[in-house]
Amino acid sequence: MSRVLVVEDEAHLAQGLRFNLEAEGYSAEIAGDGETATERLLSKNEAFDVVVLDIMLPGKDGFSVVSELRAAHNYVPVLMLTARGRPEDVLKGFASGADDYLPKPFDLSILLARLQGLLRRTQWMRSAHPVERPNGGQIETPAGPRQVNDYGTFSFAGKTIDFGALELRSGANVIHLTVMESELLRHLVSNDGRVVSRKSILEEVWGLHEDTDTRAIDNFVVRLRRYIEDDPAEPRHLLTVRGVGYRFLANPEKK
Repeated sequence: MSRVLVVEDEAHLAQGLRFNLEAEGYSAEIAGDGETATERLLSKNEAFDVVVLDIMLPGKDGFSVVSELRAAHNYVPVLMLTARGRPEDVLKGFASGADDYLPKPFDLSILLARLQGLLRRTQWMRSAHPVERPNGGQIETPAGPRQVNDYGTFSFAGKTIDFGALELRSGANVIHLTVMESELLRHLVSNDGRVVSRKSILEEVWGLHEDTDTRAIDNFVVRLRRYIEDDPAEPRHLLTVRGVGYRFLANPEKK
């Protein structure tokens, strides 16, 4: 039985979610504010399979909660609920470390489907045994871009991205990736050598089609550069193409 922590300050909504989750076979518990959620997840180290997290909470908001979890290397899947459905808010949630989001008001069936998706993803990661392909997990397609299979790895410059385990390994160092960091890296790697526009990242990685400030993506790129570049101030692999977007180069010497 999967254990769900519902972090929601509106008592009627929290109780309704718990009732419906338990009716679907989940074990559901409630935290009424961000402080209680972080205490249970971090201080008490309680084990939950997934967290349903409201953004607008009294005191510590949902963005702060998920940021603290990730900073403490707690990677429990987090589904954010938000009445703030602007693309900028969605991106802020992903930047904080959330795995998925759902705008309020929401349909219960959609919420359940999203939770099931997060739980399946976790099960796949636990059962996956990635195999290093001779060419670094890449598949050449007639159209040109490289693609990485779901549980594949991609190696370059002494580093290996393990998309199944959500890890980036460099020697003995292991960096844990959020789902969205992994998906953005996958998108860039699959277009190795090609310019990728900010608009295509919004649409193909985050599924956002509304007009939004695409500069929000820059914050993700800054963080990824800290992971993959020897000198993030002088990037060699993840380059900015001014006015357009970004370009990933596995082998800068061959550009």
